[in-house]
Amino acid sequence: MNKAEILANLKRAVEELDSSLAEEAAREALAAGIEPMEAIQQGLSLGMTTISDLFDEGEMFVPQILLAAEAFETAVSVLTADMSEESRNKTKLGKVIVHTVQGDIHDVGKNIVKTMLQASGFEVIDLGRDVPVDVVIAKAKEYQVNIIGGSALMTTTMPAQREIVKALEEEGIRGQFKCMFGGAPVSQEWVDSIGADGYGENAAEAIMKAKELVGLKG
Repeated sequence: MNKAEILANLKRAVEELDSSLAEEAAREALAAGIEPMEAIQQGLSLGMTTISDLFDEGEMFVPQILLAAEAFETAVSVLTADMSEESRNKTKLGKVIVHTVQGDIHDVGKNIVKTMLQASGFEVIDLGRDVPVDVVIAKAKEYQVNIIGGSALMTTTMPAQREIVKALEEEGIRGQFKCMFGGAPVSQEWVDSIGADGYGENAAEAIMKAKELVGLKG
């Protein structure tokens, strides 16, 4: 089996929610000398892109996302089994904090995006819901994340997203973090107006934007 066929099998394993195929394809990738990062990005992550697109089109639901994520993680664990912790960390696309903003207790959308980010190769720190701005900033610094992601599901809580950007600016550390926001009432115009870096209208867009923000295409 050649490299292209192995990468296609990794992609298909995620698309078909098949952990057994994912494990088999991952072992084939190692035997063929394919670099773990390439197997993840050019195989597994492409499968997750298909899953997120189907979810946003209403053709796939949360239980299937969880199964796809399980297949993804099964393959990743095989691909990185013999790697050091430092090398394993290098296979991650980046670190992302996710939370529902201060004053807001809605977290279904946040949880879906979290799962999709993890299954696409990001390390995700979930701060939960109704998270104060100062806690978000403190945790971003503590974990040295690449992206701060915040969801607002009510127009009355949207200003907390602006306050996050403002707090980073006041501390002189705005350039250290990318800020990506979403939620039902949130728009590209709003995100632009508060000086944030990214907006995702749905799960697929959020993953795509996160990849762009850490310097990856797609």
